[in-house]
Amino acid sequence: MKTTALGLAAALSLALTVGAQAQAYPTKPVTMIVPFAAGGPTDIIARLVGENMSKTLGQQVVIENVAGAGGTTGITRALTAAPDGYTIAMGHLGTFSAAPATYPGLKYDPINGMQPIGLAGGTPILIVARKNIEATDLKSFVAAVKANPDKFNEAHAGLGSVSWTTCTLLKGQLGVPKLNAVAYRGTGPALNDLVSGQIDFMCDQIVSVAEQVKAGTIKAFAVASAQRSPALPDVPTTTEAGLPEYQIEAWNGIAAPKGTPKEVVDRLVDALNKALNDENTKKRLLDLGTVMPTAAERTPDGFAALIKRDAAKLDPALKAAPK
Repeated sequence: MKTTALGLAAALSLALTVGAQAQAYPTKPVTMIVPFAAGGPTDIIARLVGENMSKTLGQQVVIENVAGAGGTTGITRALTAAPDGYTIAMGHLGTFSAAPATYPGLKYDPINGMQPIGLAGGTPILIVARKNIEATDLKSFVAAVKANPDKFNEAHAGLGSVSWTTCTLLKGQLGVPKLNAVAYRGTGPALNDLVSGQIDFMCDQIVSVAEQVKAGTIKAFAVASAQRSPALPDVPTTTEAGLPEYQIEAWNGIAAPKGTPKEVVDRLVDALNKALNDENTKKRLLDLGTVMPTAAERTPDGFAALIKRDAAKLDPALKAAPK
């Protein structure tokens, strides 16, 4: 009886200690792992959002770039850290929705094995091509690819990247899943070869390709969203261009290890919301072509639902794709 009482007392003491730590959170800098190299779309959004979150949290949000394996190396590190709120991750469509179908030996479960915080922003996907490609619009491009798939080369930023994931979905819908694809070590080198005309087309986030489209160094066929993007208002949607079934948006969102205390999660959700509501941060994100998330998508439940929805959409095409 005495032992039981001592055990209960110890458990209660531990619970009170953990609760007190959660209420005081944060008492030191928070590390936000970005699972890609510095300078890419996810890194840019993480730094913009993290800078403002620091003000609300009263502690600096430090960005740590941990690249490798399509972003899964960094996400694995973040989600296997102590669930105390001091290590979080800014992932994206590829690392959270596409990774389970892309990497069978994945060491984390984005559906049931992590604590979603919220969506930080959506980034429309563009179907783009070299500027001198013979096709004049999306319909003629699709017709040419279906008729002669061996004549086209697609560029992507590596297995599991947004460009690979979204173009794999496109190729599956067009019935040409084995169309030749060239992997690069990042979006930059892939885009360079597209601009120089060595590659025929790619699918990528508006953040990565908008400036080249505006400059006329590459051609944009369509944006894969329900509405045109204010950043490129002259580019039609895939529905307008004749391919309504191709609707996919890249996005970035924050997650923490499973088991993170609710009080800590609430603090992080509040900081994210205040960052996205800040007029300066919002303007900077919108200037990049970011789609601001709804109030529901900024919540843990809303973000979790988005991850599940896009995983279900991508799963068949990704599992059937040549690796």
